[in-house]
Amino acid sequence: MLAFCAALFVSVGFGWPIIPALLIGVLLFSGYGLIRKVSLRSIAVHAASSIRATSTVLVTFVLIGLLTSLWRASGTIAYIVTHAIAVIHPVTVLPLSFLLCSAMSVLTGSSFASAATMGTVCMSFGLTMGASPVMLGGSILAGVYVGDRCSPVSTSALLVSQLTRTNLFDNLGRMVRTGAIPFVLSCLVYGAAAVVGARRGSQSDASHLAVATERSASYGVPDITMLFSASFHLHWLTVLPAVVVIVLALMRVDVRLIMIASIAVSTAICIGVQGMGLMDLVDLLVFGYHASDPQIARLLDGGGMVSMLTVMAIVCISAAYSGIFAQTHMLDRLQHAISALAGHVGAVTATVVTAVGAAMLACNQTLAIMLTHQLCTGLHRRDVAYGEGGRGDAGAGQIDGNAAVSAGDDDLTDADERTHLALAIEDSAVVIAPLVPWAIAGAVPLATINAPTSSLLAAVFLYFVPLSRIIGELITRKTASVLA
Repeated sequence: MLAFCAALFVSVGFGWPIIPALLIGVLLFSGYGLIRKVSLRSIAVHAASSIRATSTVLVTFVLIGLLTSLWRASGTIAYIVTHAIAVIHPVTVLPLSFLLCSAMSVLTGSSFASAATMGTVCMSFGLTMGASPVMLGGSILAGVYVGDRCSPVSTSALLVSQLTRTNLFDNLGRMVRTGAIPFVLSCLVYGAAAVVGARRGSQSDASHLAVATERSASYGVPDITMLFSASFHLHWLTVLPAVVVIVLALMRVDVRLIMIASIAVSTAICIGVQGMGLMDLVDLLVFGYHASDPQIARLLDGGGMVSMLTVMAIVCISAAYSGIFAQTHMLDRLQHAISALAGHVGAVTATVVTAVGAAMLACNQTLAIMLTHQLCTGLHRRDVAYGEGGRGDAGAGQIDGNAAVSAGDDDLTDADERTHLALAIEDSAVVIAPLVPWAIAGAVPLATINAPTSSLLAAVFLYFVPLSRIIGELITRKTASVLA
């Protein structure tokens, strides 16, 4: 494990691809199994079985790659950004940046895409208005992970749903409930920071604004409306792909059907409104959107099936780890230690602690999610036994969520346990990974918007979510002990 962590840190430190380091992990863990007298065939069979279990989410990742490229080319993202920036004002730039980036991330399900589009625009406009780069970067980073956590087209939400075999839309509803108070508190924090910043700005000399304006010029976004209007026909029809996602998600339609419907509408808009040719469309779907204008490219380039290959490879290799760990029992002692910790502080708190360690070691959100799931499976049985959460929340099924659990009490208890685990992972590993300075989950969005690393401290929503769960569990345990 130490050798694997060293390989990960070297890869991240030198900016190398993370896939070779993950493959080194496969060799190391398989070698450990051979030393423990586990046959290579048994290791390979269980690793392959774990990879096959991720087939559904891999197909969904392909659809997400297609969808994100089409939204860029059809003008959907350009239309949303153009109309959203009209509400940005100097006093409200911090809370509005958080809200706008949250909305964009819920629609796209991608923190990186949201940071590259709405995040870049908010950073540019915020700096010209004299906002603190640290607070502005923090509000944007926090916002782009609101949807990454609870969007119906989020890869992390889909991955957690698949790993825990829970219903995606039931998970989203629970995440909205546990995230409501942290979201409101974040808005208040950014609102208060904006007011304090405005008062200080009115008392300071004009040099601060001059420096901020000079920095914002590096983004090359002189006039977003003119910039996008020169490259896209910003007809109202271009917003339909986003409307389709929202309407069908509210109707709880299978997420793959939602994406297919939005892909179909986006394709029609690319051809009918933007005038795209058939060969250009095929290139777009495979390799993503690439604008000829460098300023547009900085904001919108990306998407396509090729863009999902890395995350798909990470999921497959990480899934192989699960099978290898199960055969070699190399995590048994660590799992026992985490279980003992859960007995003292509670399952949710133990999951948060585990997620912190997993995120720091994995340097990657996807692997952090899968490691946390691997280590914390079984922790939440005591939550079910104590009646926390109720059976009415079970709603288990596969990723499409159409199959309800219809079995005996043991099956319902297992469904409740998986529900607790899914929510705990979403409220820990998903939001903690971006806070690790050397992890790509936070480093890439901050680099994209050119925000300082210290902005990690200002991404308050990402702190409030796990802290609120820990406090809630502490109160529940105190109340239960008093009643007992």
